[in-house]
Amino acid sequence: MSENVIATQDLTHYFGDFCAVDHVTFSVQAGEVVGYLGPNGSGKTTTIRMLLGLLRPSAGSAQVLGFDVARQSEQVRQYSGYMSQKFALYHELTVMENLAFYAGVYGVNDQRRLDDVLALIGLSDLRRERVSSLSTGWRQRLALGTAIVHRPRLLFLDEPTSGVDPAARRTFWDLIYQVVEDGVTALVTTHYMDEAEYCRRVGIMRAGKLLALDTPSALKRSALPGLAWDVYNGGDALASLAALQACPQVLRTGLAGDHLRAITAPGAGLDALRAALPGARIEPAEASLEDVFLALAD
Repeated sequence: MSENVIATQDLTHYFGDFCAVDHVTFSVQAGEVVGYLGPNGSGKTTTIRMLLGLLRPSAGSAQVLGFDVARQSEQVRQYSGYMSQKFALYHELTVMENLAFYAGVYGVNDQRRLDDVLALIGLSDLRRERVSSLSTGWRQRLALGTAIVHRPRLLFLDEPTSGVDPAARRTFWDLIYQVVEDGVTALVTTHYMDEAEYCRRVGIMRAGKLLALDTPSALKRSALPGLAWDVYNGGDALASLAALQACPQVLRTGLAGDHLRAITAPGAGLDALRAALPGARIEPAEASLEDVFLALAD
């Protein structure tokens, strides 16, 4: 059985009277890529800051890499890498100077390690470029490099792909898995529903509560009360939407690109939808993590 590199029990944090993280219990095993999915303000960053020992829990406990986050935070940070939302880079320094600075913080003085990291993140040819001249996507890669230069066992990535285009996001996830192949465990927060599909398991957060944690496929099977359908009706989309919303067997419906997505009640399905929208093309659909999130958040 794999070891737990993260284990929390009723982890809680208050800012004054506001409960940012509310009795969260979960574990992450060695070698996993676990996504923490939820909208901004749901408690994802606060959870990571507690796991790193940067915030003291108001209640509950957490063990990270075998260390108690409240009493042994220095040891946690020694063996962990952290990439924050803000890409904590020095813009007046070059790519190599930034990487060397962070390496030095962790006592890494091996030039070969710096060269290997630059090669991994694809910045070898830009090592002398000032960070201020780099695109957001290149800065994102460098921020990852500074987080892994000391060979951490555990990597915390907090909204790492925020603000970059879809192609750069996909490339970055490829990089994450290259790092994980070397034996690193990753906890990644995101508010992009599609990104969570890349993770082995996904935790869904809302208003400080962890609503569920499982594989994407298991969440899709268990979280929805009924079936998902794609409805193509041409014509007036708002009128079609209103017709579905008025149908008692339709639990939820909304726009999904060029068509409508409907979730039907248990035992209901195609006949109910055809009665609501005669003549529409209606097809069974695979549930998305957005469907799961909306179902759990109801």
